[in-house]
Amino acid sequence: MSELALEELSALAAIYCEPDACEVLAVSETHGITFRIQIIVKELLDTDVLLKLLFHLPVNYPSTLPDISVNSDQLTRAQCTDVKDKLLEQAKKHLSEPMVHDLILWIQQHLNDVIRQSATVCNEKPALSKGASTEDGIWMLLLHLDHMRAKAKYVKTVEKWTSDLRLTGRLMFMGKIILILLQGDRSNIKEYLILQKTSKVDVDSSGKKCKEKMISVLCETKVQSQHKRFQRFEVKEYSTLDELQKEFETAGLTTLFSEFVPPLLKYN
Repeated sequence: MSELALEELSALAAIYCEPDACEVLAVSETHGITFRIQIIVKELLDTDVLLKLLFHLPVNYPSTLPDISVNSDQLTRAQCTDVKDKLLEQAKKHLSEPMVHDLILWIQQHLNDVIRQSATVCNEKPALSKGASTEDGIWMLLLHLDHMRAKAKYVKTVEKWTSDLRLTGRLMFMGKIILILLQGDRSNIKEYLILQKTSKVDVDSSGKKCKEKMISVLCETKVQSQHKRFQRFEVKEYSTLDELQKEFETAGLTTLFSEFVPPLLKYN
């Protein structure tokens, strides 16, 4: 991990010192730094916009561009994607130098312009999006969760993330086994994983909000022709292993089930 990245994080924490304005989510010698910055951009269509900017600085940052995720309750998912794309364009101009503060200042000054451009080209978006998604194709992700203490809140959060990221699939409960099976554009799959690993989505044994630390990525692969595409995201409960297996078989995922699900029974 570069000293520049640590120094930049320290400076950002000093600049954005209001409660919840800067939250460090992960610091790792092998995976880099992940943190969230929250800023308010004023006077956009007479409405204050709260932007939640998630940055992941790889270990070789700033020689490598950061990963960026953008969320806002005041913007549509498409607008958040446009903001993210513009930030990455700007990031390329700052390669090899600390850039996060410059990117934040830039979006504060240009958010109005980005939103206006987004509205102007909205009729072209479906064709552009389709072309972009076929580059990597549709991907699939299978996750195993150890437990959910705050189940209702947890499920609601997962449903919101999958809706925002246009992901389909299943949240599956069978006894103590909890699986999340997702399909969608690879970039959105990656963004979901960041949210899943860095957000306070559950509570600990004392009832305090906590991040998901006991999650396993069982499989991440490109959807093949024999795999059925899920049309929506659904939460389902199964009373027997046979019912769960049938869900996988119907989706053309018999091999996936056989390889990853039976071993989980040893630990539940």
